[in-house]
Amino acid sequence: MVETAWYIFFAAFVLDFFLGDPRKLPHPVVYIGRAIGFFEPRFRRFVINQFIAGVLFSVFLIVCTYFLALALVWSASRIHLFFGLGVQVLLLFYCFSVKSLKDAALAVAKPLGAKDLPTARRNLSLIVGRETRTLDEPGITRAAVETVAENFVDGFLSPLFWALVLGVPGAVAYKMVNTLDSMVGYNNDIYALFGRAAARIDDAANFIPARLAVFVIAAAAVFVPEASGAGAVKTGFSQGRQHKSPNAGFPEASFAGALRIRLGGPGIYHGRQVDKPYIGAAFDDPLISSIGSACRLMQAAAVTGLAAAVFLAVLLQAAGM
Repeated sequence: MVETAWYIFFAAFVLDFFLGDPRKLPHPVVYIGRAIGFFEPRFRRFVINQFIAGVLFSVFLIVCTYFLALALVWSASRIHLFFGLGVQVLLLFYCFSVKSLKDAALAVAKPLGAKDLPTARRNLSLIVGRETRTLDEPGITRAAVETVAENFVDGFLSPLFWALVLGVPGAVAYKMVNTLDSMVGYNNDIYALFGRAAARIDDAANFIPARLAVFVIAAAAVFVPEASGAGAVKTGFSQGRQHKSPNAGFPEASFAGALRIRLGGPGIYHGRQVDKPYIGAAFDDPLISSIGSACRLMQAAAVTGLAAAVFLAVLLQAAGM
């Protein structure tokens, strides 16, 4: 019923690569966000200990998401085999965001090229958590490249990984994990206790994909003339831990090494100054053209990751697993 078939991965990827997020159709992440907003006050109210409330809240939503997706696939498969496969393709398509990530980054690069910093800052604010009002051109450029690098894992490699491990419902459950982290996984007065479990679960879910990303990005660099595969591996593993996040530093450092640019550094997040170390400190700040290079590397890495997943899916299918 739940397939880890190569053609599901391939079809979902092709849809995302050419269509991106369909703005006129309802997106499952919207409903995931609504579910989080609906259940958060209820778990806070019914469980006094806020840490335990957050644990139960996160586990409840992730498990329910997995089994709801499983039930949807099962119901569709009962109607017809091809309908079930189509539902899985559609669900996995919604879990990928390669094209939308590329479009969002280029929407920052275009006004930057025209020296329209206010528009570049405004467009950047839609895709990053940091404050953008005071960023200069190098700061805007660094933030855009970092977003492409970090979200390659969140927006593609991790959903693909969990689809391979647990089927398409696993990828949908991962989207719940990721959305929980983005909505409640903050270390502040409101979410320090309640959101801790969501943040730790997200760290665990991305742990393997983030490290696999170094090899995927390095392999993809072969297809991007301005990128270095050796640089991706060297910087990815030597500086991947120089980040507040246990996972985000690995793809970011891989992009820094592959494109020979400096990323990271201090930034303002939710009104607070965060002094992050530079990654790829030996390199120069990225140029505006580096945003386009990062997008090309991200797309090449997505194709490389897809090829690896297809190969593994064929092996598993041949082995009867």
